[in-house]
Amino acid sequence: MDNLIVALFEIISFGAIVVLVVLGLGIIASMMGIFNFAQGEFVLLGAYITYVVYSAGAPVWLGMAVAPFAVGALGFVLERLVVRRFYAAPIVAMLGTYALGLIIREIVRGLIGGLYISIPEPIGGSVGLGVMQFSSWRLVIILITALVMVASYLMLSRTAFGLRIRASLENPSLARASGISTNAIYGATFACGAALAGLAGALIVPVFSLFADLGLRFLIQGFVAVMVGGVGSFAGPVAGAGVIGTLAAALPWVIPPVIADVLVFVLAIVFIKFRPQGLVSGRGV
Repeated sequence: MDNLIVALFEIISFGAIVVLVVLGLGIIASMMGIFNFAQGEFVLLGAYITYVVYSAGAPVWLGMAVAPFAVGALGFVLERLVVRRFYAAPIVAMLGTYALGLIIREIVRGLIGGLYISIPEPIGGSVGLGVMQFSSWRLVIILITALVMVASYLMLSRTAFGLRIRASLENPSLARASGISTNAIYGATFACGAALAGLAGALIVPVFSLFADLGLRFLIQGFVAVMVGGVGSFAGPVAGAGVIGTLAAALPWVIPPVIADVLVFVLAIVFIKFRPQGLVSGRGV
């Protein structure tokens, strides 16, 4: 029973990271009708910025605080300069974001080479419960993810900015006719999605280490999670992240990791085949 509880804790902590990545990816997909294939590299950038700040002699937590704002700012610039030009052609937009992600990944690879760089956890040690020990930092990751989810939901459902976002999502033409600057909303939304990925990268780098291909795993799982959960609502991507994150973290405990990854994708494909609208269909918060 103790081993089962510890395993469940590990699964939840990994799923929390997937939720952060997928939440940003789902917001962009729902708002703009495109999948941001640079989302994984935004995770990588969050991890890299944390490392740069830490290697400059600052505390790790400062790097983690800076990372989401820096990645969000970069996301806003990229949306203004590149992505916004292709909204009318979603396939081209997806290829464009893939190219941007490839450029970011190779720049980071050129800076760190093929190294795996370890970064210490800001909060070390573990919390004991009887004979069981739980990583303090993984508990913090779960807590931060929960707070971000609550804050995102409240922002979308209880603020004027959230109302503008939902209006732009539901009927962009009517929103523009009502005086809402949908271009500004799109830029802010893309930046928010990038910032969430940057936060995810900053939180996980002490757990997974920093390496050039760090974001690839989360991009693939995030894309599958959005498809399983469904776009157009807050709950859809979160539900998909919960399912995919749980499977991706749980299956390697019972079968080899490579087979587990393949099985997750096969199960997701089968589900999408029979329910293409996802777990949560329709629009709304």
